Amino acid sequence: MNGALDVSQRRKLSLGCGRDIRPDHVNLDLVSADGVDVVHDLNVVPLPFEDGRFEEIRCDSILEHVEYVKLLRDIHRIMAPGGRLLVQVPHFSSPSAYENPQHIRYFTSQTLGYFVQGHEWNHCFGFAFARIEDVRVNFVRSWSYPWNYLIEPLVNLRPAMQRFYENSPLRMFPAVEIRATLIK
Repeated sequence: MNGALDVSQRRKLSLGCGRDIRPDHVNLDLVSADGVDVVHDLNVVPLPFEDGRFEEIRCDSILEHVEYVKLLRDIHRIMAPGGRLLVQVPHFSSPSAYENPQHIRYFTSQTLGYFVQGHEWNHCFGFAFARIEDVRVNFVRSWSYPWNYLIEPLVNLRPAMQRFYENSPLRMFPAVEIRATLIK
């Protein structure tokens, strides 16, 4: 048993947890390791969980490694109504998005919007999240990149500014990642 709650009682799921073991989550990874509760390949759906089980699901740096449309459909299935999906993926302008040979997909601030009710292309997928609660484009913040302290807040003022950044020469200041929260 991992943590205070038995695995069958946990209502949070960490997909592709790696070494980030969370005691209050069911920790799923491709490789068996200390703290991993379920060993499963995320390219194989359905996931080994019942419908509507999880109130929160974390996908930290995994969607870029898999056929994520099928995975998102199954995540939607195992999420409880009102559940939260927390996503972290590399931004397409980040060198790390391309340098890792295991990355097979690339993301903009708008990509996950395709999976939300009301998007003009959502009908193609057969499922829809109710809404996006938040999307942030994050940049490296350190003394060696002082301009990022100015760019990041401007880019994240509103979705239109995120789109402007992604379609303009400002991309010469690469972002690192996108963090988004989708609500079922």
